[in-house]
Amino acid sequence: MSEDQLTPRSENFSDWYNELVLKAELADYSPVRGCMVVRPYGWTLWENIQQALDRRFKDTGHVNAAFPLFIPMSFLEKEKEHVAGFAPELAVVTHGGGEKLEEPLVVRPTSETVIGYMYSKWIKSWRDLPVLINQWGNVVRWELRTKLFLRTAEFYWQEGHTAHATEQEAREETLRMLGVYADFAINEAAIPVVQGIKSETEKFAGAVMSTTIEAMMGDTKALQSGTSHYLGQNFAKAFDIQYVDQNNTQQFCHTTSWGLSTRMIGAIIMTHGDDKGLILPPRLAPIQVVIVPIYKNADEKSVVMAVTDRVFQELKTAGIRLKVDDREEVTPGFKYNDWEMRGVPLRMEIGPKDVEKNSVALARRDRPGKEGKTFVSQEKLAATVAEMLTTIQAALLERATAFRDANIHTPKDYEDLKQIVQNGWAFSYWCESKACEAKVKEDTKASTRCIPLAGQPEQAGNCIVCGAPAKRKVYFAKSY
Repeated sequence: MSEDQLTPRSENFSDWYNELVLKAELADYSPVRGCMVVRPYGWTLWENIQQALDRRFKDTGHVNAAFPLFIPMSFLEKEKEHVAGFAPELAVVTHGGGEKLEEPLVVRPTSETVIGYMYSKWIKSWRDLPVLINQWGNVVRWELRTKLFLRTAEFYWQEGHTAHATEQEAREETLRMLGVYADFAINEAAIPVVQGIKSETEKFAGAVMSTTIEAMMGDTKALQSGTSHYLGQNFAKAFDIQYVDQNNTQQFCHTTSWGLSTRMIGAIIMTHGDDKGLILPPRLAPIQVVIVPIYKNADEKSVVMAVTDRVFQELKTAGIRLKVDDREEVTPGFKYNDWEMRGVPLRMEIGPKDVEKNSVALARRDRPGKEGKTFVSQEKLAATVAEMLTTIQAALLERATAFRDANIHTPKDYEDLKQIVQNGWAFSYWCESKACEAKVKEDTKASTRCIPLAGQPEQAGNCIVCGAPAKRKVYFAKSY
């Protein structure tokens, strides 16, 4: 295998992923163990994710703010379940300015505590509610086993934190934001996610209810891709977030939190990528179209570049993100492979014959080789390209959905479940006991991913593990 080739996914999916992140120049390892440097190509992808989400947040009435990176240790200790959940992952600052601090400061693993403290200052009356705030930032969780984008000691994300007068409003917010994540994943990232509720064992530390969007990766493992939590009054009571209601009575708020991180980049890589590299959904791709001019001499170059420049301006004016690869030191074939590695959805080739015929060649990244190559007229080219990008976006979602559905099975019995989760998801009744959940994990290394909000059977059944009556079905799968 040459240096520019990737380990085949079927041979070693993990190696394929690690090599691809580096070779596509999405990220690199930092000198600090477990941290990553996000390179410009990867950061542009994250910016596009940010913009698509931020637009949705603002459309649902949320506003952005910024909260500090450092949190007093005493804040985390106020919510016992919360601090117990995060204790092994905390990075703690004990010295500042050359002196020992009176109180250690935690580098935020999440911001419920410090935001809860601020909400207790800001919220006094029912007229102050709801508070709907989001922040974009970075957090630190001292992970032992790290993998670029999927699990790093420091990562980038957004975290929404809201406060409400009633439980009903807060629960509605929790599910509304889960729906926003699902809409983004399906329509922007072309990832068909399942919306569901986490088990008591898998829920967020300090939450009453955790919900999740779960996605199936190309090796059939599950990836928790975004979470939304109903926190009840747990943090409100810990941080005294109270308001005076319309009957002039003091009440504790009901709060929520929800987050989606740079892990989504990992989800995009592992859902759509192939042995040639990335395949990026057009709606999020940093570069949607790369133009490769082809010529052999100065005369051909002048003719080809004149058309290339005109086409570039036409597409740019139409709002298409594109780049002209005019490198002289490498061959067109090298360029094709290079942009395939980077997952650019559409490649446009313009040579002397194309100029003569008033045409261009278009090659779809999601259909490598001759199958994905067509010749189209230069007339109304922007409209043709836009339509093809829309087609590619839909095709990626359709392919990922078909793959997911083909790898979800209903087990006949517990032995069948153990076989299924070795290379797929099992969808089965579960009595919702921690003992049965733990047994599956011990026997197979698979965990409960979520109890789906949709697609539940009308009738009850029997737990796949112990045979006890069960009301709902759950997905069991190995995960990242």
